[in-house]
Amino acid sequence: MFCSKLADAFNVLAHVRDDSIMAISGFNMATTPEYLILELYRRYSETGHPCNIFIISDTLPAMPGRGLDYVAQKVYEDKDQKFLRGILVPFLGFSPWLQKLTSEDRIESYGWPIGITAYWFREVASGRPGLLTKIGLDTFLDPRNEGAALNGRAQAATSCKVGVIDIDGEEHLLYRAPKPNYALIRATTADESGNLSMEDEGTRGTVFSIAQATKARPNPGIVIAQVRWLARAGTINPRDVDVPSPLVDYMAVAPRQYHWQTGTIEYDPRISYKVVPPISHDPAADSSSFGIRPPAMAEKVIARRVVLELARLAVEKKGPVLANLGIGIPAFVSAVATEENVTEYIQTVLESGIWGGLALSGPDFGLAISPFALSTIPDMFSNFEGGIIDAASLGFLQVDREGNVNPSMLPDRIFGPGGFPVIAGGAPRTYFAGAFTAGGGQFAVGNGRLQIVREGTVQKFVDKVHRVVFSGRQAIKYGHEILYITERAVFSLTEKKGITLEEVAPGVDIDRDIRRMMGFELRTSPKIKEMDSRLFGEGRMGLKEEMENSVLKRSGS
Repeated sequence: MFCSKLADAFNVLAHVRDDSIMAISGFNMATTPEYLILELYRRYSETGHPCNIFIISDTLPAMPGRGLDYVAQKVYEDKDQKFLRGILVPFLGFSPWLQKLTSEDRIESYGWPIGITAYWFREVASGRPGLLTKIGLDTFLDPRNEGAALNGRAQAATSCKVGVIDIDGEEHLLYRAPKPNYALIRATTADESGNLSMEDEGTRGTVFSIAQATKARPNPGIVIAQVRWLARAGTINPRDVDVPSPLVDYMAVAPRQYHWQTGTIEYDPRISYKVVPPISHDPAADSSSFGIRPPAMAEKVIARRVVLELARLAVEKKGPVLANLGIGIPAFVSAVATEENVTEYIQTVLESGIWGGLALSGPDFGLAISPFALSTIPDMFSNFEGGIIDAASLGFLQVDREGNVNPSMLPDRIFGPGGFPVIAGGAPRTYFAGAFTAGGGQFAVGNGRLQIVREGTVQKFVDKVHRVVFSGRQAIKYGHEILYITERAVFSLTEKKGITLEEVAPGVDIDRDIRRMMGFELRTSPKIKEMDSRLFGEGRMGLKEEMENSVLKRSGS
């Protein structure tokens, strides 16, 4: 008779030894085993063990004040802490305390992209030495720059390494990190045998690959799963088993307050696809119904301009386009496409594995209402790195004269790369979308024009970005189409001129509102166009009818 895998969380975590490598699943709060994370730290605080832990996550198992961020605060406040040695976490944006630990050099901190880390788990599961890719060349990930180390302690320790390898005259990067010997993962339901189903989770994440990597030889590790419900053995449909029982050593049932679907939603059946609501195509009604913050008007101008570009692609392709949407303003693109009723022509995907639907934003980013399919994170990133998607729209913090982009990192703001490098590095077309300046800008939009009521105080088009996370040189080398879309102007990236002004909003003066606010010399296209006045109006743009008429004309019907 085999021993039961059902265990008390606090007691089962006694298996975790000092100096362990701990893999933890989590895309913000989605798939985050919050109860296990808190119980692990409670065990340390009461017994002094386990200590000197190194944590590797596929994205970030935290939100401000929750999950790993809560633990990071406790670690930060304990000046003699011995719990946490270091982290390899792609995104720190929703964990202010991990950022503090990183910026103050209290722990080793490494920042691989989400797609690299998620796929690295698969490589480790297959017994390979690491992940080989071109992603990261000429960026801060390149070992000739910072090698993905986010602070001095990481640069000195090099627990996670990036190396350059030449294959047939082409440079590649090899990402290596220590194999996990413990994993904390999450599912919704476990049966008595240990089969796991994620039926109420809004994404599949990297849970399966993390379990595989931990169980791989040599030195198979221990996998502990947090679940909400326990079912009788054999009662989960085999098609609904996300992690089979041989990959699970223990499972613990979590109290409901530690098992939320997203950062602000404990449980909503529309997120787990048990209820598929009608979508009205009225942005105000949909935002209210689904709890989605509607974009400010200037944000909507930018999202609309991205949608126009995707619509152009769909007409050229004579079929639907597949586009990734990043966090921030790009997440509003799905709302605009829904408002214009063109989601059959513009199909969006999220890095968390979501296909289609109405993307949630802010702390709930990564999930959606009414998607048509779910992938794992590694599978989704294959679509990005392999150029299977038609385009991507991503946010930006800084852009420099060479077209390099820094999405989120400053000396006092260490967000990490997130999914950005893999998506932007693999997509054949990338439309960076963001405000032209930062720091309190105010705008009036209407009657087909833009009025800058108050200018932002912070330049975003700068002479040199703080950290290169997207390489303009690599994009040009591989013939990628790059646009930088703002509320007042659209720029392209060209081999001869670098950043080049292509379009200007009605009501904007080039010298006063653009040239003066840039940190490098403005280069312009021979024929600067005016941005479409529909971007600055109320109501729908009439995009569906325009697209259908254009397709008819092209087909000669």
